[in-house]
Amino acid sequence: MDRSSAGISGQYTRSDNDYNRTNGHATSSRRVQYRHGPVRQRDNPLRTTPGRNEFYHSSAARSSQYLLRRSVNSAQDFNALIKRETMAGLVSTSDRFGHRYDGRNHGQYASSIKKYTSASKRPLNRAEQSQLMRLLQNFTATRSWNWRSLTTSLHSLTSAGVFTPFKPMDEHVKRTQAALLSTLLEVIIFKCNQKPHARDIDAQGVANLLWAIAKLVDNGQEQTPELNMAVAALMSHVSAQKDQFIPQHIANMLWAMAKLVDNGQEQTPELNEAVATLLPHVNAQKANFTPQEINNLLWTMAKLVDNGQEWTPALKETMATLLHQVSAQKNQFIPQHIANLLWAIAKLVDNGQEQTPALNEAVAALLPHMNAQKANFTPQGIANLLWAMAKLVGSGRERAPGLKEAVAALLPQVNAQKADFTPQAIANLLWAMAKLVNNGQEQTPGLKESLAALLPHVNAQKAHFKPQEIANLLWAMAKLVDNGQERTPVLKKAMVALLPHVNIQKAHFKPQEIANLLWALAKLVDNGQERTPKLNEAVAALLPHVNAQKDQFIPLHIANLLWAMAKLLDNGLEQTPELNETVAALLTQVNANKDQFIPQNIANLLWAMAKLGELIELEVVTSTFKSLVYQISGNTQFSQQEVLMSLWGVMVCCARLFLVSNANKNHVFEKHIDDLFTRLEITFLHNEEDQRTIAQAASWLGRACPVIPHYQTIVSKRQSDFRNQLQSCFPSLQIEEEKSLNSLPPVDLLLPDHNMVIEVQGPSHYVGGDFKTRNGSTLLKIALLQKAGFEVIEIPVNRLCNQDLMKPYIDQIKTRIGFQPPGHGSVSLKRRWADAAYVTADKGRQPTDHGYLTAEEHSEEQTGKPAKRKKTNSQ
Repeated sequence: MDRSSAGISGQYTRSDNDYNRTNGHATSSRRVQYRHGPVRQRDNPLRTTPGRNEFYHSSAARSSQYLLRRSVNSAQDFNALIKRETMAGLVSTSDRFGHRYDGRNHGQYASSIKKYTSASKRPLNRAEQSQLMRLLQNFTATRSWNWRSLTTSLHSLTSAGVFTPFKPMDEHVKRTQAALLSTLLEVIIFKCNQKPHARDIDAQGVANLLWAIAKLVDNGQEQTPELNMAVAALMSHVSAQKDQFIPQHIANMLWAMAKLVDNGQEQTPELNEAVATLLPHVNAQKANFTPQEINNLLWTMAKLVDNGQEWTPALKETMATLLHQVSAQKNQFIPQHIANLLWAIAKLVDNGQEQTPALNEAVAALLPHMNAQKANFTPQGIANLLWAMAKLVGSGRERAPGLKEAVAALLPQVNAQKADFTPQAIANLLWAMAKLVNNGQEQTPGLKESLAALLPHVNAQKAHFKPQEIANLLWAMAKLVDNGQERTPVLKKAMVALLPHVNIQKAHFKPQEIANLLWALAKLVDNGQERTPKLNEAVAALLPHVNAQKDQFIPLHIANLLWAMAKLLDNGLEQTPELNETVAALLTQVNANKDQFIPQNIANLLWAMAKLGELIELEVVTSTFKSLVYQISGNTQFSQQEVLMSLWGVMVCCARLFLVSNANKNHVFEKHIDDLFTRLEITFLHNEEDQRTIAQAASWLGRACPVIPHYQTIVSKRQSDFRNQLQSCFPSLQIEEEKSLNSLPPVDLLLPDHNMVIEVQGPSHYVGGDFKTRNGSTLLKIALLQKAGFEVIEIPVNRLCNQDLMKPYIDQIKTRIGFQPPGHGSVSLKRRWADAAYVTADKGRQPTDHGYLTAEEHSEEQTGKPAKRKKTNSQ
């Protein structure tokens, strides 16, 4: 899976989530039957070419030559490999012939080690490797060696596992490995850089060496400067030998280049030139590639593109050629090939490959064979296949025929092999299931069983997940819950198990992973997840990294992060300086990227900034809204959901301007309310929250309400106590409770004879529940009531704990009622907000006390997946 989503990034996949590492091992040490004849690998006893190397006989090398002639299939054969006289003979031969020694006996000995592992059907284990190293410390290549001896030695030793870095690694073994590898690479570099070129350098040797170096790196060897120099030296011979490469060489070299790049090798001009040199030969020899080589080549194309390879005409032509070969050889692919091919096709589509007829035919050709061989896939193959299905479904294209049946066929295999999945495979599978469900896959019993089978393994392997996998897993859980998955005890347990590892791995998350994690945590909380200390710690651990990486966030990340901040605060997350700094940092990125946001991003940003209410300074809100709102007019790409979110956001902005007497009333925003309102298809709005937004917009515009919104009424004990106290002080005062006015949300207390509304504000009316900073919902309600002609008095509920605290408010209400001029109307009620909005024990508070972020906090130079849901969604 790709690194954003599954190997996401991938990554999506890559989550990306996009992380799946396909085991595309190109087997170059074998005899392959091509259409023009067999090709022998160079594991056979070496022959000399007259005129190239002096031929000689040596009795000192007999032990190794004898070993080569024997059948290598038992412990006795390994014991023969580690006889001291074997290495002594090699050293003696090298010393005797000096600069005339061509290294053939060393090559034969290296080949015999590989033959032993081939017969054993496994590489060397730790104990065998350690025993061999005692002899190999005397295995020294010299510049007199010929090309064949060099290539055979490095290729055979690598294939056998001599250079595999076991962990933990014995220091003596580690030093011997480094010395042995260094002596081989030094001679290879010398040979490649000779001017004129050494006469014995050949195509097969170049291919085998590139394959061997790629395997070294893929097995964990460090990419040292010397190793990189060897790669660069070999690249220069790819062009020189281009007409000599057979299909197997071409497949192996391209596979090696992709492996090196995937493991961090820089895509140098020499490497790009080598790729460009080989691509036309793929097309020219297309009919001669075996199924294994087609598999490796498509994997290679996917990996190169995923690591930044440009979509050149030659690459596109090669892709078309290979896709046709997939269809032509569809009956010849083994299960591993099928899994790798579908993974590669999905990865290519994820990176911009067009859905050509050839691609559709290739997918359609593979799916029936996948179903037929469903019981033969390895756990890794199952994970790759489901990841591929999810990517293909989520690519914005129509489902290929048989895709739904393929998913259904794979799900029982997940349950059957649940104990054998690696941490990466578990993360990829859960990501894939979430992606499929998010794109319309029905939550069948089979899918639910597979999910239930995997979740306990998240808990069991929690310590082994990489940062990307942690991000993908939490994203997947959030998506599944958001699409109706029940929050079962096993799901809750898996989520709780992952939270501490967010904190542990906080320094290693990439920007996309940070954005996905905070989105996921916000989404889980919004769907009922309790804000436990561990969840709060995870959020707190990530916030400094948002600030540190603010310049690295793409527009989607910026929108998702602001949405997540608003959602978390709306669900009671405490305001902290770090959180406020994060919001300020993200806001600067909104302006910096204002022309890059798609409609979904714009809707999420308008909603989030509005929801954060007085946490953001009004001047910052209006300037940012101006940069976004103009993109809405005439843009037909906004969905009904995005129109609704944008409408609510613009109304809150207008409400804030309305409530500040000296603010510049921007009629541009008022016009956008009208424009957005007319774009809504009222008959399709069945969600209660959506209907409330419609009612508020109708009230703001002074129009008849086209819907009848439903409101739940809850009377708190303190509200009831305050009402009773107020009534006892004024027995004749008419007081109505939970009254809905003009289809607006019900007010707590209404004094109809005085056109006065009393709002007992609980923590949900404030950003982070701080009882200082009013949120967007509260500000909009107050503004709508004032526009309708009501005087509004707000009383924070934390100041109504007892009758003594209630008394100052009751006294002030008495004053206001007693001194109200007769015949007052809506015009007389248009007094300063500081006089009318808040009634407090210390006779009011100015708006500047409400917890704004000041303009200075936004002056620094800074730069930065919500989804579809009922109203305020993302990703």
